[in-house]
Amino acid sequence: MQIRCTINSRPYRFECEPEERLLDVVRRLGMLSVKKGCGEGECGTCSLFFNGKLVNSCLLLAPQMQGAEIVTLEGLQKETETIRENFAKEGAVQCGFCTPGFVMRAYDYIIHEGSKDEKRVKEALDGNICRCTGYQKIVEAIVKSMS
Repeated sequence: MQIRCTINSRPYRFECEPEERLLDVVRRLGMLSVKKGCGEGECGTCSLFFNGKLVNSCLLLAPQMQGAEIVTLEGLQKETETIRENFAKEGAVQCGFCTPGFVMRAYDYIIHEGSKDEKRVKEALDGNICRCTGYQKIVEAIVKSMS
């Protein structure tokens, strides 16, 4: 199946199987910030923007990419620079596996919500799982990113 789409503002044209997941295709194309976590839409490590909406790429099939605009963390390096720096400064990164998904979630929260209320930040993180840091340092890094 021939797919044409835009990933990180760059046009792509490739072949894929109808049952392939979006997650697997973007990784195959070199966007390795999109991690293979649970594969069931629970952990958020595969988060990316799909036509402007933050989604778990493990839950979408590659044919849905036809004509879509996809943005991964690789395409948001400048926009997420402050968030990533604050994750490092606040100790919100340990093994780093979940960090790209959290940064994408934080960016989505900041551009759409932007409230520094810790309770709202915690609610926004529902759907992202970290096994190393606990969540307080991540919440603090996000709040600091809005300062």
